[in-house]
Amino acid sequence: MTLISQIIFVIVLAVPTYLIVKRIRQIRANILRGKALDRNDNSSQRWKTMLLIAFGQKKMFKKPIPAFLHLLIYVGFLVINLEVLEFVIDGLLGTHRVFAPYLGSFYNVAMNFFEFLALGVLVSCVIFLIRRNVVKVPRFTMPEMKGWPAMDGNLILIIEITLMMAILKMNAADQVLQAREVAGYHETGKLWISSALVPIMEMFDTSLLILTERGAWWFHIVGIMAFALYVTYSKHLHIFLAFPNTYYSNLNPKGKINNMDAVTTEVKSMLGMPVEAPTASPDEIGRFGAKDATDLSWKSLMESYTCTECGRCTSECPANLTGKTLSPRKIMMDTRDRIEEIGKGEGTEKSLLGDYITKEEINACTSCNACTEACPINIDPLGIILEMKRYVAMEESGSPASWNAMFANIETNFAPWKFAPSDRFNWADDLKNDKK
Repeated sequence: MTLISQIIFVIVLAVPTYLIVKRIRQIRANILRGKALDRNDNSSQRWKTMLLIAFGQKKMFKKPIPAFLHLLIYVGFLVINLEVLEFVIDGLLGTHRVFAPYLGSFYNVAMNFFEFLALGVLVSCVIFLIRRNVVKVPRFTMPEMKGWPAMDGNLILIIEITLMMAILKMNAADQVLQAREVAGYHETGKLWISSALVPIMEMFDTSLLILTERGAWWFHIVGIMAFALYVTYSKHLHIFLAFPNTYYSNLNPKGKINNMDAVTTEVKSMLGMPVEAPTASPDEIGRFGAKDATDLSWKSLMESYTCTECGRCTSECPANLTGKTLSPRKIMMDTRDRIEEIGKGEGTEKSLLGDYITKEEINACTSCNACTEACPINIDPLGIILEMKRYVAMEESGSPASWNAMFANIETNFAPWKFAPSDRFNWADDLKNDKK
C-alpha cells in the first residue's frame, strides 16, 4: 500500500509541475513579444529597490491595517512552505513527519510557529473576504472588477482558508493518534492552536482518525499543487513576479519622459550630429508609440502579468476621481488580456488601442504619476498610456484639436502659446509702463 501511495504522490507532484512549467514558458514567451529595453544598469540600486519594495513591502504600509494583514499572509506563505518540504519528502519516501526524530524539541517549536502563522493567514483571509464582499471597499467594486476579477480574488482567499484549516485538522488528528500510541505517529509535543480541535477528534475511533489525518494530508498537498498551477492564470502571479518587476523598476526621476530613439536619431541626423547605427532590421516596419501590446516594451508586458489588481493606482488617479473613464488598473488588465490573446494566436483583427483601451481613457491622463507612486510593486501604467498617446499623435494625427494647436505652437514658438518668442516678455514691459 505504501508503494502505491508513493506512486500516486509522484503523479500528483509531476503532472501539475509539468503544467506549471509549460504555463511559465508561455508567459515568458508572451513577455518577450515586447520591444527590447535595457534595464541592467545600476544593479546595486536595483537590488535595494527589490528588497525594500518586493521583499520588505515598504509601499504597502501606506495603508497600515491591510498591510499588516497582507504581511501575515506573505510570511505565512513563505514559512509554511517549509513544512511542505516535509510533506514532499514524506510522500516520496513513504515516511511520516520525517524531521520529527531528528529535530527533537525544536520540532515542537517549529510546528507551533507554523500553526500560529496558519491561524494568522486564516484570520487575515477572512477579514479580506469581509472587506471585499460585506464592507465592499470602493476600489474592489469598480466596473473592471466585475465578473472573473472579483471571483478570482475571492477564490484565492477561500483556497488559502481551506488549506490552513486542513493543516490544523491534520495536526489535531495526529495528536490524538500520538496519544493512542498508533504505530508510525511520532511524538511532536503539544500543538497549542490545533489542540482546540482535539476534543472533537477524540470522539472518533482510531480508523476514522487515521482516515481524517491522511485525508487532510492528501488534501493539503494536492491543494498546494493545484494552487501553484492556478496562480499562473491568476492575478496572484505577483507572488513571484513582484521580485523581478521591482528589480527592473524605472529608476529615473518621477515625471521624466524618455525620448523616442527613432525621433532622436532623425533630429540628430538633420542637425548633422553623429548618430548610432540603427539596431532594428531594415525590413522591420517602425512605429511611433504603441497601437498593440507587442508595440510595448517587455517590461510593460511583465508589469501587466505582475498587476495585483488591488486598485490603489485607480483610487489615487485624479482623472478617475473626477469621473473620467480612465482607470490605470484597467489599463494593466487590458494589456495582459490582449497579450494573452496574441499569444494564443487569436484576435488578429484586434488591437490594444481601440478594442481594449479607448482614446477617451488615455486622453484623460494628466501624466501626474500618481498611479505609479501608489502601486505597491512599482508598476507603471503611465508608460503604456504615453506610448498609446504617441501613436495617436504621431501615426494617426488623432489628438484633440486643442492639443494639435499646442503641439504646433511648441514646434514653432517653443511654448504652448501662440505668440513669437520675442514677444514672450512683453507683459513685463506692460507692467513697467503701468507702474509709471
